[in-house]
Amino acid sequence: MELNPNGGEGFVVTYEPKGAPVSERRRLELGKFLRSRRARLQPEDFGMPAGSRRKTPGLRREELALLAGVGVTWYTWLEQGREINASTQVLDALARTLRLDRAERWHMYVLAEAVPVVVSNGRCSVPEAIAEIVRSLDPLPAVVINARFDLIEENDAYRDLFREFHALPCVHRNSLWCTITEPRAREMIPQYDEIVRYMVARFRAAYARHVGEPDWEEDIRRLTALSSEFAELWALHEVAEVRPTIRTYLHKDAGPLTFTASELQVPATPEARLIVYTPADDVTRKCLPLTRC
Repeated sequence: MELNPNGGEGFVVTYEPKGAPVSERRRLELGKFLRSRRARLQPEDFGMPAGSRRKTPGLRREELALLAGVGVTWYTWLEQGREINASTQVLDALARTLRLDRAERWHMYVLAEAVPVVVSNGRCSVPEAIAEIVRSLDPLPAVVINARFDLIEENDAYRDLFREFHALPCVHRNSLWCTITEPRAREMIPQYDEIVRYMVARFRAAYARHVGEPDWEEDIRRLTALSSEFAELWALHEVAEVRPTIRTYLHKDAGPLTFTASELQVPATPEARLIVYTPADDVTRKCLPLTRC
């Protein structure tokens, strides 16, 4: 039972079918959450007239859809818990319009299955000796990832490099997800097509050791549903070995920065690899540390 956000007095009674799949229950929960966040906003918050025929507080569905730039029917289905795909671009637009804070945005993304599955041993911390090595590599950006590209440990230089990468605060903590789902990634990474294709091929190669594992299968399902680009690359069945790659990033303050990304195996941490970004040209080298640019 919940407050009726679309007119009428009292409450709306919602029923969740017993034994429903987890994904269905999650969609229903997402609908309830969106309705509750919509109900706390007023038309006046967006410079719109309140009108005289409102029976309940909050924005109407059609008003929110207009402000977020999404279809009214599509948004209605989302609130109703129907099985539809919601891209990260659309979720970001809803997050901005609903004025969600970081915790609320994370909650929405989880319910919409727009974040990687969190596994018990996938994001384990590395030994302190390895963490100290990562920190000591400053001003070279460095990060430890696992086979699914989850970020396990990074240094300040790495955080400085990607601090302005996201349109909204990062909720993924996974470089593959961040690259594919960030709307601005293509304009910020000149070699975007090449890098994404390589990362998906690496992901496919690692998947061979995890075929059938629920966490991996669920991540692949979610990425395929969220991104047609990932779906197309995944269908190619390309695999790739570890190799140094040249990557250019358009930094907000420093401009174009070009690095050679080299990967090293991390001892005593299964499938973890240390990626170190070394300057590939003098312009980039002179900009390190990035705090002086």
